[in-house]
Amino acid sequence: MSNAINESIIKVRNVKTIFDDRIVHNGLNLDVKKGEIYGLLGPSGCGKTTLLKEMVMLQNYHGGNIDILGYNLSSVDENDAQALRRQWGVLFQAGALFSSLSLADNIALGLIEYSDLSQKMIDEIVAFKINLVGLKQEDKRLFPSQISGGMKKKAALARALSLDPKLLFLDEPTSGLDPISAREFDTLILKLRELLGLSIVMVSHDLRSIYDTLDRIAVIDNKKIIYEGNLKDIKNDKSEFIQTFFRANV
Repeated sequence: MSNAINESIIKVRNVKTIFDDRIVHNGLNLDVKKGEIYGLLGPSGCGKTTLLKEMVMLQNYHGGNIDILGYNLSSVDENDAQALRRQWGVLFQAGALFSSLSLADNIALGLIEYSDLSQKMIDEIVAFKINLVGLKQEDKRLFPSQISGGMKKKAALARALSLDPKLLFLDEPTSGLDPISAREFDTLILKLRELLGLSIVMVSHDLRSIYDTLDRIAVIDNKKIIYEGNLKDIKNDKSEFIQTFFRANV
């Protein structure tokens, strides 16, 4: 984490989430530092993706606060919310590409909606982002139905990077990929962090990816953060989930 400094750019404080009468989060607290790759881990159904959605304002929480890049999400007005959204990119688990648009048009969408750039400049940025994620220029004319799962992830990543964000949110980025493609994606994430100075929050259950890419982690279980820290020290935690999940690696 060579480019990180000791500055929290995401602060989660006592966050509570309720679905109907079921409490999902009951007082979550964590800090994401500038420049790090931070992982959200935990058993299925613990609310990892829910927390990610709350961070990017796709879902409401019911208590506590989330502060991102100095903005309090509990009280941010719509103008500031729009400005904040332009400072992050999101890679959804299945890519969430628009099936009716080519890869180039998917990547260009944010630039068309949120900038006053000329079409020529947008085309140049799209070409650059295509190269950045390891796709070929001829790929940009293809549609999502015509490409592999790995290519979809890369195209969705290029779209997430289109507005030059400071923050990148990744939901299970290696899910559904074969082992070779998954390791290539891990390498790409590390390269982009160094090249672009990104701070990254990632939901994952891929142990190899967790060990290869993450600087620190938060483990959610039983509605709380049961561990926050680095992977080296996690072997000292005695919780059942951590001992089971990391048994082969700690």
